[in-house]
Amino acid sequence: MPVSNFENGDRRDACPTVMATFISHSPAETESLGEAWGRAAQHGWVIALSGELGAGKTQLVKGVARGLGVMTRVHSPAFTLVNEYRGGRLRLFHLDLYRLETREQILSAGLEEFLQPDGVAVIEWAEKLEDGNGTLADGKIKKVKVEIIGETERKIIYDDFGA
Repeated sequence: MPVSNFENGDRRDACPTVMATFISHSPAETESLGEAWGRAAQHGWVIALSGELGAGKTQLVKGVARGLGVMTRVHSPAFTLVNEYRGGRLRLFHLDLYRLETREQILSAGLEEFLQPDGVAVIEWAEKLEDGNGTLADGKIKKVKVEIIGETERKIIYDDFGA
């Protein structure tokens, strides 16, 4: 795998992604991390969340919304697939892919547009979008993995957002 996409005509710097780790001791700390990401978020960002059920993915989304200035109550879109929130400095699209089984189902549901959102997209169960090589497309996608390490403790490994 090349270090740069330069040979394919892509002139962006091919800096390696820096991964950071945060140990959260409570849902409030998890939400605060998301809030910092929301304050740093840029138009077109996709935050790809993975982690088991109950890991705290929705807590992170609540924080992102607060960091963007969204005042509306945030809840998981498990049955609607996408919730859109306005009122912040950028639109927030919150996707939950839990009920979809394959990448093909996700793409046929018309969710591909959220990989280049007009605002910020946060995708729960984003690992379901991985291609056959086990990777999501590069670019403005920020990958986050949430691991349960205790009753309220979480290990959050993420691409450094610069927040």
